[in-house]
Amino acid sequence: MQLPANKVFPKSVFISVCFLILLVCMYPGLWSIGVQLHSVFTGSYVPGHYSVLVINTPNEQTAKHVGRAIMERRLAASVNILSKTSTMFYWKGEIQDANEILMLVKTKTSRIQKVVDYVRSIHPYGNPEVLSLAVDGGSLAYMKWMDEAIPDD
Repeated sequence: MQLPANKVFPKSVFISVCFLILLVCMYPGLWSIGVQLHSVFTGSYVPGHYSVLVINTPNEQTAKHVGRAIMERRLAASVNILSKTSTMFYWKGEIQDANEILMLVKTKTSRIQKVVDYVRSIHPYGNPEVLSLAVDGGSLAYMKWMDEAIPDD
């Protein structure tokens, strides 16, 4: 005896939808596993999986505060605080000069938006500079360390 098509179709659709939902929920973890497998088999890593964020701050104390807060939340593998820089920028139609401290924040590309949102919530500037630069090459050992330092989403 054969079941009518309408009894089989909904079950297969239900299974397919459940599978797609499971894939979407597991995507960050699956992506990370895929990157690690790629590294093992090719001896390299996936370009763009890691990024460096450039963030400006008005002084060293603010840079240390922002950097430590990022690290405590495990949003980055490391933060470099660069010494005082001279900055020129347009603000309200005029060229401004200022001294600032720059930070280099090394993180996974998947964490960029979380870092940006967090920095904007604690930064003293109304519109802080937060720029992302994709990492296209580098030390495989360092990239593996970054994976260990930053938990998966």
